[in-house]
Amino acid sequence: MPESPALYSKIDNYDEGFLKVSDIHTLYYEQSGNPEGKPVIYLHGGPGGGVSSHDRRYFDPAVYRIILLDQRGAGKSTPTASLEDNTTWALVDDIERLREHLKIDKWVVFGGSWGSTL
Repeated sequence: MPESPALYSKIDNYDEGFLKVSDIHTLYYEQSGNPEGKPVIYLHGGPGGGVSSHDRRYFDPAVYRIILLDQRGAGKSTPTASLEDNTTWALVDDIERLREHLKIDKWVVFGGSWGSTL
């Protein structure tokens, strides 16, 4: 992918994990940037898309605690491409469960395409 001056430099994540949200679904998430920074969650497009290391680059890593989430059935979340128990409202609830799991009081929500719908 060509470099864009509008994006921040490449950064690695400092944390990644999985959160079981139902009998069926387990979500993948990762964190990068400043662990003490302003929390921001990035919601990818799709449905069925997924996050990539490129998505971290929308945010200033010195300012933000950057959280990327693979939605139900997408990316590294399991089961892959599952539509069972996979509704808009379940996805919204997953976002809230991740916020609570990470012990974040409030955060900035940033979404593209389908992620902006959520």
